[in-house]
Parts: sequence; C-alpha cells; structure tokens
Amino acid sequence: MIVVLLFLNFLLMLALPLVLGWQLQQRWQPGWRLFAIGAVTFVVSQIFHIPFNWLALQQWQLLPTDTAVLTNLIIFSLFVGLSAGVFEEGARYLTYRFWARDARTWAKGMMLGAGHGGIESILLGAVGLINFVVLLALRQGYWAELIPPEQMSLVQAQIDSMFGLPLYMGLLGAVERVFALTLHLTLSLLVLQVFVRGRLRWLAAAILWHALVNATAVFSITTWDALTTEGLVGIMALISLGIIYWLYRPEPREPEPEPLPDLEPLEAADTQPTQDALEQSKYF
Repeated sequence: MIVVLLFLNFLLMLALPLVLGWQLQQRWQPGWRLFAIGAVTFVVSQIFHIPFNWLALQQWQLLPTDTAVLTNLIIFSLFVGLSAGVFEEGARYLTYRFWARDARTWAKGMMLGAGHGGIESILLGAVGLINFVVLLALRQGYWAELIPPEQMSLVQAQIDSMFGLPLYMGLLGAVERVFALTLHLTLSLLVLQVFVRGRLRWLAAAILWHALVNATAVFSITTWDALTTEGLVGIMALISLGIIYWLYRPEPREPEPEPLPDLEPLEAADTQPTQDALEQSKYF
C-alpha cells in the first residue's frame, strides 16, 4: 500500500500546480505566459540563492555549525529563512518591475505565484518520482549489478527508509506542496502591492513572512518531527489563505464600446430635373 501512496504522492506534486494554473486560466484568463514567467523567476532566484547559502554556511562558515545548541539553531533557522525571503521575493520584485509589467491585477499575481511555487513542486515531484522508480526497481531485484558492492548497504538503507514509511506519511509530500503553493500565492500578491499601492513596505512584508515560515519549518524539523512541522506550516498556510482573500480585488472590466448615434433619415431632394438634364441623359 505504501508503494501506491508514494506513487500517488509524486504524481500529485507534478499535477497540483498545473491544475491550479488551469483553474485560474478558466476563471480569470490571466494567461499561461505569467505561469511560465513565475517558473523562470523561481529558477533564476535559486541560481543565486543556493550558491550564496553554500558560501555563507560552508565556504565562509559565518554561522555556528552546532545546531544542537538552541541559540545556534535559532540563528541558523533565521538565516536560512531570511536568505530564502530576500532572494525569492527580490527576484519576484524584479520580475514585476521589468518583465511582467502588465501583471497588476489579483488574478495575474495569482498566476505568477502559481508558476513560481508550481515549478518548485514539479521539480521536487520529478526528482522524487525518479528516485522512487529507481529504488523500487532495486527493491524488486533489478539493476542490482549496477551498484558497487561497497555502496549496497547505503542503497539498502535508502530503500528501507522510503518503503518503510508508515501509511499516514505516504502523501505528506503532496500535502506539504499544497501548503507551499498557498504561501507562494500569498507572497506573489504581497509583492504585487508594491506596484498597485506604491509602497515598498509590501516587499518587506513578503520577505519577512517568507522568512518566518521557512525559519519555523527548519527549526521544527530539527527539533521535533515531520508531522509537527507540517502542522505548523499548515497553520501558516491558513493565515496565508486569509491574506489571499484579504487582498482580493475584482478584475477590471473591459469598457463597453459606446453605441453609435442614431442616424437621421435622409430627406428626398425636392428638385425637378431641368430640360437640359433630360436632353443630356438620353445619351447615357
């Protein structure tokens, strides 16, 4: 049964953002172009975000590494959360500023957010599905000859870890992606307010909310367990959902064309043809 649940879990991670984008398109017609722009925005942000974290944590070692100490764990969690907020929301701001300059409505902001969070879900789902298929094949005895003998114990541990999950954990990845998508929709709308309302503080609000959610997740998964972490993130997702509805504004309607003025009936000319005109007309 866990095999079925895991397979369904990764399929949902792939399908959920596409279903969300389709629903937005069906309801408000914001355009799939914005979904693609949001996806590119996320990928570009990670091109800078991941190397920065590696430099700060591994190369420069700016933070204490012993996260067993509570103070160190809090500092680490805040740093990781804040770096994610700065890079992703900064990228989102630049996208609105220079690329998606036509995205200034609630539905268009939602579609951009669906692409931003959606590509993350799709990438994680694709990697997870490939890993699932490979480990399942190895579990059934296929491809074992491709694994070096000294690596078999490590591979077996991965197989046991994946397929030894309790049933209630089978769909946890898909549930987590629902929470993450809700967060990305909220963040996209918060950054959009910079351009709709003309206040840069909305960008700061997006960065801080992103940082708080990520920091909470990092602290919780290190201190407690996955279910507790998803419970906390789920509460924040509900708050994010409230922000989405709070920021909702109806889409502007296209102005209806003004009706053409009524034409006055033409009056018949009250003139009689002259004798010269009658004489000339007989030659035509």
